[in-house]
Amino acid sequence: YGKNTIKFLRLHREGKKHCVKEVEVCAHLRLTSPQEYLEGNNSLVIPTDTIKNIVLVLAKKNGIPSLEQFAIDICNHFMTTFCQVAYVKTYVQEVPWQRLHENGVPHIHSFICVPDGIRFCEAEQCRNGPLVVFAGIKDLKLMKTTQSGFEGFYKNEHTTLPERHDRILCGELFCKWSYGECKDFDFDCIWKKIRECILEAFSGPPDCGEYSPSYQKTVNCIQMLVLSRVSQVQVIEVVLNNTFYNVVDMKNLGLTNDKEVLVPVEAPYGSCACTLGRKMFFEA
Repeated sequence: YGKNTIKFLRLHREGKKHCVKEVEVCAHLRLTSPQEYLEGNNSLVIPTDTIKNIVLVLAKKNGIPSLEQFAIDICNHFMTTFCQVAYVKTYVQEVPWQRLHENGVPHIHSFICVPDGIRFCEAEQCRNGPLVVFAGIKDLKLMKTTQSGFEGFYKNEHTTLPERHDRILCGELFCKWSYGECKDFDFDCIWKKIRECILEAFSGPPDCGEYSPSYQKTVNCIQMLVLSRVSQVQVIEVVLNNTFYNVVDMKNLGLTNDKEVLVPVEAPYGSCACTLGRKMFFEA
């Protein structure tokens, strides 16, 4: 049981300069006894309102140095404060506020919400067990207008999809990864590096791009690049929900439409997912 969607803004002042973190937190607990379920005995139950207040107090006292560290702080607090807690899981996601710039100069107290992917993390721990930390990005919408195709696929009497060697590749990406033993990582730096890997693997070199023969191959390229460059990541999950665009037939309008006007196919949509990890992790 626990408390979901605990939303708040943490404002940190450094003289005239202000810094903000707006987050949504979910905190769930499992107690050492199920007596509240089986017997209606609430003597061990920490009220969900108390859980909410603890999250807010930790934000006040500790700040939010990183999403991952804040999730770790929440887990540590419940484990060290309440002997009846057997397991705690915390989810934190961030509202994508970015500092506003005017003529290249960062503003001291103004921000803009830029929907270029939502950062999130999870931390969970069992009593006498290791602390496990996950991080990720979701709702990241990506598109490239060429250097993508889909050919040579299996066909039977139900196949109507034509082969394409030049199409728009567009999708909404969800990416979640796990760390090995949780050490004193620079979580902000790692998250930014992984986001850069995602963008690079999706798009290819800026002057020419890189051909993608399928959404599946693009997913794998993202995972392989992250694992090759970010040693702290042990397992990475990527889900790419596809958005297809069809060329509008303008012959009846007396026009030739050379892939200049297209309409999105909202539903149904395809989805590709894969989880990839280091061999040593799976063997362990």
